[in-house]
Amino acid sequence: MAKCTLKVAVGGFGAIGKAVAAALDQGIDGLELVAVSARDATKAKAHMARHFRSSYDVLSLDALAATADVVVECCPAHLLDQVARPTLEAGKIVVVASVGGLLGAPHLTEIATRTGGRILVPSGALLGLDAVQAAAQGKIDSVTIVTRKPPASLKGAPAIEKMGLDLDGLTAPVQCFTGSAQDAIKGFPANTNVAVALGLAGIGTERTQVEVWADPTVDRNTHSITVISDSANMNMTIEGIPSDDNPRTGRITPLSVISTLRRLVAPMVIGA
Repeated sequence: MAKCTLKVAVGGFGAIGKAVAAALDQGIDGLELVAVSARDATKAKAHMARHFRSSYDVLSLDALAATADVVVECCPAHLLDQVARPTLEAGKIVVVASVGGLLGAPHLTEIATRTGGRILVPSGALLGLDAVQAAAQGKIDSVTIVTRKPPASLKGAPAIEKMGLDLDGLTAPVQCFTGSAQDAIKGFPANTNVAVALGLAGIGTERTQVEVWADPTVDRNTHSITVISDSANMNMTIEGIPSDDNPRTGRITPLSVISTLRRLVAPMVIGA
């Protein structure tokens, strides 16, 4: 039987979207880039002319689903519905990078259930999600994630602006938030998608506890996770290197998206 090729469109052409699209442009067996979406189509075309082997259509977010089997969402969370709804209505696959946006969009899961579409959430900047999902098949007592970030990566976060915190003047770590993942994403929509993914994998976002620190002593986005369960106790730490294009995004995030796409066509899949 001949191997099928999945057509992929990328919604959003920032740090994550460009990296994902570039990897597809270079060639991944079984996957074909067919279109992207960008706020500035002219700039996107110019970027592709300089850095890509081929040029691709630049479409509106809601037009991507008609061109592809899989649509990758790499947008600000408030644009998630524009990407995901038409994709799921067509019974197709959407890969969601802005996982925090799913909390305010339960209708997307309802659409996927009705049409047979699928919502895939990459691991992103986290590790151990497979183990947490496995533990959730039994009983998990508690999940905590402590996030420490270079102050510059927290600039623009609503919670920081509400605090009036001068991130440029920090000389020692400052705790900026403590509470649930459900609440953390509201104050840090670009910084705590990892906490939401952890909550969805485990005991829910309301019970997953989060601390966010602005820490001038670190130069990497650091997440420390503790899970207590009846099957295993876990202590995991990841230090993500910030993206050169956007310090709020780790370099591993687009790689995780690419890994998720590869799994769709791989003859052997490791992990859940």
